[in-house]
Amino acid sequence: MSALASITPQRIGKYTYLYISDSFWDPVKKRPDNNKKRIGKIDLETGEPVYVQEYLDKLAAEGQSTERMRLWDRTKKSWGMGGDGRGSGTDIAQAVLSSVQDFGVAYFLRELAEKIGMLGVLREALPDTWREVFCLACFLVAEDRPAMYCEDWVASNAGLEAGSMSSQRISELLASFGLAERNAFYGSWYGYIREREYIALDITSVSSYSENIGACEWGHNRDGENLPQVNICMLLGENSRLPVYQTIYNGSLRDVSTLRSTMAEFSALTGASELMIVMDKGFYSAKNVNMILEECKAGKNYRFLMSIPFTSEFALSQVESERGGIDSLANVVLTNGAPIRGVHKLEEWAEGVKLNTHVFFNPEKAAKDRNELFGYVTALARQAEQDPWNEKLTAEYEKYLRMNASRKAAKCVEVSIREDVVAKELETVGWFVLLSNHIDDAQAAHDVYRAKDVVEKGFLRYKNNLGLDRLRVHSDERMQNKVFVAFIALIMASAIHQTIKKDRFKNMTLTKLLLTLAKLKMTTVSGKAILQPLTKVQTEILQAFGIPLPDYDTLKPKQQKKPGRKPTAAVEGR
Repeated sequence: MSALASITPQRIGKYTYLYISDSFWDPVKKRPDNNKKRIGKIDLETGEPVYVQEYLDKLAAEGQSTERMRLWDRTKKSWGMGGDGRGSGTDIAQAVLSSVQDFGVAYFLRELAEKIGMLGVLREALPDTWREVFCLACFLVAEDRPAMYCEDWVASNAGLEAGSMSSQRISELLASFGLAERNAFYGSWYGYIREREYIALDITSVSSYSENIGACEWGHNRDGENLPQVNICMLLGENSRLPVYQTIYNGSLRDVSTLRSTMAEFSALTGASELMIVMDKGFYSAKNVNMILEECKAGKNYRFLMSIPFTSEFALSQVESERGGIDSLANVVLTNGAPIRGVHKLEEWAEGVKLNTHVFFNPEKAAKDRNELFGYVTALARQAEQDPWNEKLTAEYEKYLRMNASRKAAKCVEVSIREDVVAKELETVGWFVLLSNHIDDAQAAHDVYRAKDVVEKGFLRYKNNLGLDRLRVHSDERMQNKVFVAFIALIMASAIHQTIKKDRFKNMTLTKLLLTLAKLKMTTVSGKAILQPLTKVQTEILQAFGIPLPDYDTLKPKQQKKPGRKPTAAVEGR
């Protein structure tokens, strides 16, 4: 039970029911909220509390004594019904309300996972624990809350077939499988959705409060926090927009040091002899480019598209060579926004080796960045005249300004802007350079690279929507398995995003879609499951995803499906 949990009585008709509430901060509503769940009532004959079996089981699992706590016998008699089985309207209403469960979200996620083939692969890879893993993954997609609240969510949702998901059971689950099961999933999943598509590669860091995770090390923390971290490297299909593979590296490793091992590990696991990898400038180094070219000479079919930072003389020289002539109609590259300029050329990389080099210029971005820099530096100079000893701005003062000041003076004696520094910074605004060993068209190179944002958005959902901004586990195996569960959740979240960004759903967020589906309820009366009618919007959502509308047969236990080897319609339509 949470330290913030409290039990409160509530009188309804002639009965007094007992409810337990867990308080939490709702990041969507931006206010405190609580989960309220009925756990018992006051017996009319004895005046003593009686409790439902689920609550007693939870206390026992947490090590608390239930010896003096009576069980609530939820029979017709306990509902105040006579021998003829009839009772008051209040009694009957309470009996019905006590059996109402959410149905829409769990049904939607289960059917979606079946449709894209992921659930079948998961059953095959983790035959003993797939129900619990899938259930926890569904919770991560549906709720922006810690896993400690999974038990209550499962209890309020029908059709998950995972039993109680208490904190203790989740902890046991995260220690119940290992590397063999995870790799079995990755290999089968890639085999299920594989096609000739680009693989986008990126790395994110996830911090941890634990000191017992071996992979957590003090390194360059991208979030600027004083916490140990691990680096998660992920590969996603550019066409399918679905996560394909992930691996974890020590937090002290730099991005550029992980490329070779990631490629080799992925190839060994999946048997893939051909990879098309899109990388941001964090992966750039001459060593990495040469490594890929060496692998190609050795028979590997590795193709890449890589952004080059302006710390590289190669990138700077490409910009200088195109600065005077790139702004022409012949060089227009179309984008989702305003058109930009781009040129392609073959440039010598090493003796006997030429690579496709793409140089781009965005005139709108260049003008915007130039204007913003002018405004910022001017405001900074005026600030320095009034407050020359502002410690928070010392670094910016030194970068952009020349100052002649004395602590004895109330104000700065003289401030001037380092115009050479500003001019140097403006040399590359609006420009970017891409390098490839196979794409020889500027428009195609731009389109492929910009599609890489699926990786960045995926990692954003990892941290913000899937509760992985902190790894609240305390061992390597549990850490690896929690990240794996979140990977399963990310597959479902990514599949949802590919549909809701189209047609009439383009303005619907993932949260809004799930809230709409959560309004679909199921009631059990006299042992029979009754589904509430679907609204128009709920029907349109299910139809848009190609998911059959639920009926009476849907509420019956399903036979387990085995994964096929042909892509479903959802995959073929990429």
